Amino acid sequence: MGLFDNIFKKKEEEKKIIPVTWKENEGEKKEVQVEDKTHDIVEDKIKVEERNIEEIQEEMQEEVTIEEKKENFFQKLVKGLSKTKSNIIGNIDNVLKGFTKIDEELFEELEEQLIMADIGVAATLDIIADLRQKAKDGRLKEPSEIKSLLKEEIVRILIGSDKKEINEGTGKKVMLIIGVNGAGKTTSVGKLASKYRKEGKKVLLAAADTFRAAAIEQLAEWANRANIDIIKHKEGADPGAVVFDAIAAAKARKIDLLICDTAGRLHNKKNLMDELKKIYKIIEKEYPEAQKEMLLVLDATTGQNALQQAKLFGEIVDIDGLILTKLDGTAKGGIVVAINKELSIPVRYIGVGEGIEDLQEFDAEQFVEALFE
Repeated sequence: MGLFDNIFKKKEEEKKIIPVTWKENEGEKKEVQVEDKTHDIVEDKIKVEERNIEEIQEEMQEEVTIEEKKENFFQKLVKGLSKTKSNIIGNIDNVLKGFTKIDEELFEELEEQLIMADIGVAATLDIIADLRQKAKDGRLKEPSEIKSLLKEEIVRILIGSDKKEINEGTGKKVMLIIGVNGAGKTTSVGKLASKYRKEGKKVLLAAADTFRAAAIEQLAEWANRANIDIIKHKEGADPGAVVFDAIAAAKARKIDLLICDTAGRLHNKKNLMDELKKIYKIIEKEYPEAQKEMLLVLDATTGQNALQQAKLFGEIVDIDGLILTKLDGTAKGGIVVAINKELSIPVRYIGVGEGIEDLQEFDAEQFVEALFE
């Protein structure tokens, strides 16, 4: 800023009076004095430069804040996966300590531990088969090398090429959130709404789980906390009517993201299927230009039951992704791998705490890094 200071200091000196002469009529000359505007141009340029510097500083601060949030969430992830880590990595360490060479007995022990850690039968068999092949090819020679290879195998499964890719795009979007009651469905809706609002998107909530009055009240509380509008009807109202009104409001208010909380009962699959199909048809008809995303919320603490729920819902609707909650309270986090392998449904978000920012987008490499941290 030294250069700018000098320019400002001398700006009075830079004001010059320039004589200008021109001919008027025949033979007459008139002379007036015109003020030199050079200093004004310099001053304007300085203001532009200062504004650019401020914008750069703001952008740098935003980048620092984002990195800090990522770092904080990674630490929460490490802490939240401590039980899962103990269940998977701890038991694998115990197995490896008992072996000095690679043999079939070692592979059988590893297979048993991975299945017990909720990695799933299909994922476990895939991992062990690949480790066997590496040993046969000479790429795996010592038991101590297994952990790093195991890490690579889990990442490979979690970022498999057969997973559905969600194109975020730049247009309007509707999220349909489904899942059984108690999995954290309504809470996840509230956290997602808060997350995207903080990212600058205009968000609207639809309380389409009219089966439970508590769900409507809970979602209204989340909306109030995050200062987000909500469309709701009375308990027992037609969920389709709620979604219809929400779409009309989303269009009128130029909403970027409409998130719909839906009923979570599974005791009667036909009723649930009919209800979800009706809601989806309404969205297709009334909001064809919007991108649609169906997300299933699963409670990680239920382990293999979460996998069964995903299979049941998958029979009813086409699921685009999963929200896995309560990872911080369970040793069964290995279910992430099982679901990815057996159902080819990607985990989109994970929750590692009760805080509003404890639900974040799932990053396979970050997840595995935290697990092996």
